[in-house]
Amino acid sequence: MTEPDVAALRRAYDEQLRVHVPTRQPEGVRMSWDGPLLRTIGFGGRGWVEYRDLGGAQGADVDALIERQVRFFGELGQGFEWKHHGHDLPADLTERLRAAGFAPEPTETIMIGDLASIDLGARPPDGVVLREITERSDLRGIAALEDAVWGEEGTIGWLDHLGAEREADPDRLAIFVAEAGHVVVSAGWIRLPQNTGFGTLWGGATLREWRGKGIYRSLVAVRGRLAQARGLRYLETDASDDSRPILERLGFAPVTTTTPWIWSPQR
Repeated sequence: MTEPDVAALRRAYDEQLRVHVPTRQPEGVRMSWDGPLLRTIGFGGRGWVEYRDLGGAQGADVDALIERQVRFFGELGQGFEWKHHGHDLPADLTERLRAAGFAPEPTETIMIGDLASIDLGARPPDGVVLREITERSDLRGIAALEDAVWGEEGTIGWLDHLGAEREADPDRLAIFVAEAGHVVVSAGWIRLPQNTGFGTLWGGATLREWRGKGIYRSLVAVRGRLAQARGLRYLETDASDDSRPILERLGFAPVTTTTPWIWSPQR
């Protein structure tokens, strides 16, 4: 197997995905620019700040950018995520975020697979069926799954936003569940950003008793085959430490890391 060109994959990710603005947005979602920063509000319970790069900003200029975001979201009374990547500059950016009151969540690995070479042949085990869902009512099965896996309640709120996103542009989001009988045992979705060569993978949580049976691999495969049918070149996902080795065995390459740095009004 040919070794992936990690630098080229990371460059494609930076150029095509990091500040992608969807053509159609759910009602209430707004995106705006502050210099190099792209801000999003109205999706889920917190906002986002993303960027391709900071244009060489250093020192006090970086502090001013951070301060403006804190002021912007603070006036809304809303927390937000600054999505930081391991290759971002300046090198002291995370120190400046911490000094401004941000706290990091667990780091994940950006994994990218070339659809021409990764393994998309996995099928679900006996007794499990993969199904694409299109109705809001089906999201409740995913909510029960997510609550069981993560031990939290209230998941249906952000899943309602996911449903609204699909309704706003159904060609750009496909949601799949893995079901054993009437129980959703795993779920994952794929976004298909317009005018890029990427499909991006999300979700993938699996009930504990159903892990190790190939369900996660089969969900990756069904979404990869969809992306391939759309003529796309790459699959990308932010992978946890549990998912990374599975994806590597399928042919994905780690290209950088990503860490959510969170600011909240309570802090």
